[in-house]
Amino acid sequence: MNQSLKIDPYGFREYDARWVYEKDINAEGIINLGKGLGTQIVKHTKIKNPRVIVGHDYRSYSEEIKIALKRGLISTGCFVEDIGLSLSPMVYFAQFNLNSDAVAMVTASHNENGWTGVKMGIKKGLTHAPEEMAELKKITLDQNFVTGNGSEKEIKNFQEIYKNDLIKKNKIKKKIKAVVACGNGTAGIFAPDILRGIGCDVIELDCNLDWTFPKYNPNPEDLKMLHAIAKAVEENKADIGFGFDGDGDRVGVIDDKGNEIFSDKIGLLIARSLSEKHENSKFIVDVKSTGLYSNDKILNKNKCKTIYWKTGHSHIKRKVNNEKALAGFEKSGHFFFNQPLGYGYDDGINSAIQVCHLLDNQNKKISEIIEEIPKTYQSPTMSPYCKDEEKYLVVQNLINEIEQIKNKKIKIDDQEINEILTVNGIRFTFNDGSWGLIRASSNKPSLVVVTESPTSNERKIKIFKFIDELLQKTGKIGEYDQKI
Repeated sequence: MNQSLKIDPYGFREYDARWVYEKDINAEGIINLGKGLGTQIVKHTKIKNPRVIVGHDYRSYSEEIKIALKRGLISTGCFVEDIGLSLSPMVYFAQFNLNSDAVAMVTASHNENGWTGVKMGIKKGLTHAPEEMAELKKITLDQNFVTGNGSEKEIKNFQEIYKNDLIKKNKIKKKIKAVVACGNGTAGIFAPDILRGIGCDVIELDCNLDWTFPKYNPNPEDLKMLHAIAKAVEENKADIGFGFDGDGDRVGVIDDKGNEIFSDKIGLLIARSLSEKHENSKFIVDVKSTGLYSNDKILNKNKCKTIYWKTGHSHIKRKVNNEKALAGFEKSGHFFFNQPLGYGYDDGINSAIQVCHLLDNQNKKISEIIEEIPKTYQSPTMSPYCKDEEKYLVVQNLINEIEQIKNKKIKIDDQEINEILTVNGIRFTFNDGSWGLIRASSNKPSLVVVTESPTSNERKIKIFKFIDELLQKTGKIGEYDQKI
């Protein structure tokens, strides 16, 4: 084995790969990652010279990493088509537009400067699922590579093709004043142009590119970013504020009063709006999302069905694809729009566009529209420590225990459990629509606990206390990151 080769096995995550560059992986390691990915693409497509779209985000070392990745891909026979500085959704779009066989996007998304990574996919509109990541890890670490004669070419001006595709089919009539915040990440050269192009009056906030991220990381869940957007919305009397993450596949939304609207609630507003024109549609949401979708009067009126599915953008994307759903919404801010609205992948700018359509179709402020959905009392996402090697067994034992509680009709806060969902841990729902969730975290040694009640804050807390008592009884739980 080459002495200079460095590649930390822990960098292979559930849906993508992430490392601190040079500490956890070096250029030789990236070349081997390219060889591993190229081998996997050749194997899955059964094509000797598969065409692979490659792009990179704006960091001081991203081009250097892309060059190393391309070397690896080319050595396996891949024909690389380099579209340059990109957002992840632009790379996904290129696979459709250029009809290629696979994609590889060099990005660490919203992670701090120093991090790098790759998001990749073979089937159009989909990114690697855990099984494909495990396969890639094995090929790469075992160095079980194929060899071939590949090539590369540069695709010029693809940024404009991506921008125009979103602009031309999404023109709005109303002049919506929108704060567009990009945290100095790559979305800064895309989001303002596209939203201006559809007809918005755009107020830019930290849209100049700066890989040191001087104010805050480009992460729409980051409180610093959200507070900066809220302040700009209030100062400019804007209609709405949008915050995009580093590689442009997520969006956060601030209303005209400067309040954050949680992504699951924004998803419900979009679903309601879409259901008026697209009756009998399916929507996919993750198990951490509000229970309001289940029995929403407008979705019911328009004969729409909502399926709760596994948390994780790769899982939701695949479920949207498999179910031929119109859209999918994940609580982290990944939204997925299928034809005729999109190509099924997560695109933060397209998500913002769908919110603009929502405002364009109604003569109301976003703060008024959000008031139309029933109020619920929702906990934050809480993460009690639990060892990686124990967390799945802990959850399985709790599933068995809660199923027994349901079968024995034991009441919690005078409510019986009337429904149990076990696609991703356990989500149990009561007669009044209140619910609790316990699942194992996919990327850390912890569990994930969420509760919500449409009835009262007290009931939300009582469901949490019920969960916490079950957890403490196991003797396997450490500190929570936060509690209600």
